[in-house]
Amino acid sequence: MPPAVVAEGLVKKYGDVMALDGMDLSVPEGTVFGLLGPNGAGKTTTVRILTTLLKPDAGHATVAGFDVVGDAQRLRSHIGASGQYAAVDDHLTGAENLEMVGRLYHLGTKRSKERARELLECFDLTQAADRPVQGYSGGMRRRLDLAGALVANPPVLFLDEPTTGLDPRARAGLWDVISELVAGGTTLLLTTQYMEEADRLADRIAVVDHGRVIALGTADELKDQVGGDRIALTVTDPADLETARRLLAPLAVGEMQADTTALQVTVPVNNGAASLTNALARLAAEGVTVRDAGLRRPTLDDVFLTLTGHEAAENVKEHSR
Repeated sequence: MPPAVVAEGLVKKYGDVMALDGMDLSVPEGTVFGLLGPNGAGKTTTVRILTTLLKPDAGHATVAGFDVVGDAQRLRSHIGASGQYAAVDDHLTGAENLEMVGRLYHLGTKRSKERARELLECFDLTQAADRPVQGYSGGMRRRLDLAGALVANPPVLFLDEPTTGLDPRARAGLWDVISELVAGGTTLLLTTQYMEEADRLADRIAVVDHGRVIALGTADELKDQVGGDRIALTVTDPADLETARRLLAPLAVGEMQADTTALQVTVPVNNGAASLTNALARLAAEGVTVRDAGLRRPTLDDVFLTLTGHEAAENVKEHSR
């Protein structure tokens, strides 16, 4: 079967800023594809082009077999999208919001009401269906927004950082809902800054930076690219932080990181357990008091520090029009 989403050499500029610089993607039908990257990497611009909200300056893309520029009008009835912020009307009830979306899709009044109730039940919002959305929690608003993207049963769904700003419980709940959607055959393109989110949901992940894909694979494959274990070690005395860095440097197999605020040193190592034992022995011999220490797998920041030379923190705001 042909891919559900194909992008070839997408370019988008805003003045002197290159938002996309040759973005290439291929998303197999019925899978979850994650775009993982920091703010400003080009994730949202990519989604806006694929959902016909922006036109690329160069390159070509198809979604569900439709050209995103030439077939934009027909494509819109085959996709659903949920942005970084819930696009719901606070003054309408949850049911009224979904009914409005149904009418915009020309489902008719009766079918719009039926579809709204189906989705409210699916997203565990039945009890809040007739309450104004302004009284909803953040997690409820995100679920309602996602329900709105599904009113027309689109075969391809785009979620742009769907859990940004949610607490851990609301985020986990939304992950469960997304997993159920994909199990039903929906193709999903997901943008996120959270490695754990991509790890949980995505079949494959494209790491993007400066408007292009810099790495592609499963979550485990990406972690393996940046090495194995990390020693994360926190000292008690700020004066010991530099001593800890000096003593642990011989164990490092990559660039060490130090957080002066948290008094933590992170060291990429081979043979994790043995290296941790060695590290603690070195520090004890020099009288450095350790508050806590442990081994962990690479994080999003580790991936980006290795692949791009900078951490996955907000560096350049995503440009939009």
